[in-house]
Amino acid sequence: MKLFQAILFLPILFLACQSKDSSTSKVEDATTFELPERPNILWLVTEDMGAYIPPFGDSTIVTPHLSKLAAEGVVYPNLYSTSGVCAPSRAAIVTGMYPSSIGANHMRTNSFTKERGLPAYEAVPPAEVKMISELLRKAGYYCTNNYKTDYQFKAPVTAWDESSPYAHWKNRGDGQPFFSVINFTTTHESGLFEPYGFREIETRHYHSGDRNYNWKNKGASHANNKSSESQTTVHISKDTKFKIPPYLVDNDVTQRDMWKLYNNIAEMDQQVGAVLKQLEEDGLLENTIIFFYGDHGGPLPREKRLIYDAGLNTPMIIRFPNKMKEGTKNNELISFVDFAPTLLSLIGEKPKSYMQGKAFLGSYKTDERKYIHAAADRFDTKTDVIRAVRDQRFKYIRNYKPDQGYYLPISYRERIPAMQELLRLRDEGKLNEIQKQWFRDTKPREELFDCKVDPFELNNLIDDPNYQSKLKELRGEMDRWLEAINDNPDLSEKELINKLWRNNSSQPVTAEPVINVNDNKVTLSCNTEGASIGYKVIYDQTNIPLQWNVYINPISLPEGARLKVQAHRIGYNPSKIIDFK
Repeated sequence: MKLFQAILFLPILFLACQSKDSSTSKVEDATTFELPERPNILWLVTEDMGAYIPPFGDSTIVTPHLSKLAAEGVVYPNLYSTSGVCAPSRAAIVTGMYPSSIGANHMRTNSFTKERGLPAYEAVPPAEVKMISELLRKAGYYCTNNYKTDYQFKAPVTAWDESSPYAHWKNRGDGQPFFSVINFTTTHESGLFEPYGFREIETRHYHSGDRNYNWKNKGASHANNKSSESQTTVHISKDTKFKIPPYLVDNDVTQRDMWKLYNNIAEMDQQVGAVLKQLEEDGLLENTIIFFYGDHGGPLPREKRLIYDAGLNTPMIIRFPNKMKEGTKNNELISFVDFAPTLLSLIGEKPKSYMQGKAFLGSYKTDERKYIHAAADRFDTKTDVIRAVRDQRFKYIRNYKPDQGYYLPISYRERIPAMQELLRLRDEGKLNEIQKQWFRDTKPREELFDCKVDPFELNNLIDDPNYQSKLKELRGEMDRWLEAINDNPDLSEKELINKLWRNNSSQPVTAEPVINVNDNKVTLSCNTEGASIGYKVIYDQTNIPLQWNVYINPISLPEGARLKVQAHRIGYNPSKIIDFK
């Protein structure tokens, strides 16, 4: 067993830019506790998730499984994504690097570029950067992803033992520790579209690990993979009166969207419960660290895609083995860039020097961070450039396109009925002053918000003389951060692609792997700096393994066996697959 430190703040602080009652929470002094030396790690990841659940102060809907997880674990109210949308945020999670430092900041790099006269491309991190799952695989972990990727680059074949709708810890080797990610899509923004209904594909969570199971609509898209509303479980009365944020219009249309939002959360809670039941039935609960979190903030208009807290702040619960620290709250600031170094720290490995995050758990836990940082750039076909820095109470926003309004007409978002209502009433001149803020023709160059007293970030304090000291501090932190991560917000996307491709006209390609045989040992190498090398040993052409191995040491190849080998540097096209006998 190894000794790990868990530091928790003594004071109960307000949940950043959210009004929550934390009076019943336990916040403990710093103590030590023991974890397994090589714990299993399970990530339960939902989409577009604000703090809409009871463990974080919102009792609108009952979530028995998440509430139990929180009662047996630690709630973290101050987790922030690096962007108000999924793909850039997921890039940060899997690399430990800020999206705008590796070319992952535009949503998405491989979509909506043709309409803008640009080629599809991928983020290109420094050569030494690996996906966190590959690093855990090298440490002996069985790593699975079920099933969303969306990293702003194609994952190398070395990234996962399995990445599919069937991926599950059940398929690992005997006694092998695992890192498993299970993504839940029910709470996605598209769950607010009409016609309303749960995605049938979510039944995959009940059958994960069974590669022979089949279900209807496998692989269907977000928007099309719906059951009819008449078949949808109703978890909350449609007559419930929901509290509407002031930037939305409180009418029947928005009330219905809020019902969908909470109903989707309740359905997701049932799916989480099914996975937790599998874990317990497999006898793995008390040897597994369980993370629950969202991939960014909420799905509603003026939440998703923006870098107000409603778009960045997402709830996190961590349950440790044997209910260590059960029923407590940790108020420290945590960023998505902290996840990768924390995973390494939890398995006793030193975080990589290139990682820009801080380990908040484990044997390499660092001091608590003072600030979180975020960025907003292109979304689909519309571009903005915004950067933000936030401490425990104040947020500073710098707008690099002040002559452009905040609202971006994104067709996907405009499928939400509440968004359609905002636009209709805007055009009819019927929005109030708060609701009209989002539709201003221009925006301030700088903004400063006191998130304790102004949780919806509506009152800009930039010119208030009482806050000039805080403004100077956060301006300086913004400048420091931009320089530290080599983020140039004024760089156009075309210039960014040229930089990533080193002024070449096309995406770079990973060199083919070099195969050498010496003393019955096969060694593999690649001339592309930083390339990962994956291989399969094939004993029988009729039974080719699904899994690619990560090349670490020379391979003993039995008589008559063959190798399939591929090299891939993140952000480059992979090499051809080499077949070697």
